[in-house]
Amino acid sequence: MTVALYPGSFDPLHNGHLAVISTAAPLFDELIVGVGHNPEKPSGLFTPDERVQLIVDCTKDLPSVRVELFSGLVTTAARSLGADCLLKGLRGAADLDAEMQQGHMNLTTGGIPTIFFPGLGPSALVASSYVRQIAAMGGDISATVPPAVLAGLEAKFS
Repeated sequence: MTVALYPGSFDPLHNGHLAVISTAAPLFDELIVGVGHNPEKPSGLFTPDERVQLIVDCTKDLPSVRVELFSGLVTTAARSLGADCLLKGLRGAADLDAEMQQGHMNLTTGGIPTIFFPGLGPSALVASSYVRQIAAMGGDISATVPPAVLAGLEAKFS
């Protein structure tokens, strides 16, 4: 059984993330979306538990996907969750540079290889930070996030 861990903060989940999840899910026996949480840092716009619930709501039609909250090293989380590899999405060259370094360190220090997915579809270049900023200023982000996330953002900023 091949299990992949797709780690991130997902604050919030956007259509770029969802494209990676829905494309990768059939390639693995199980795809775990790991919501990383550092208790020493502020939780961001959505709490970690809210992020988990939003992702569960947005992936309910993908039976091989499960969502887990983790803290600490991603390699430790991968091992404890039974993941064989990490999955990372890439929006462009800057992401590739940073993710290659992380991937190398994760393999060297934790023995977990990383599989990279290029950005997919019309939401390939979406970033959660821009989604948060535009939503906070009353802009229309409906084309960039799933409906459940849109509702959550509207509730946060109403």
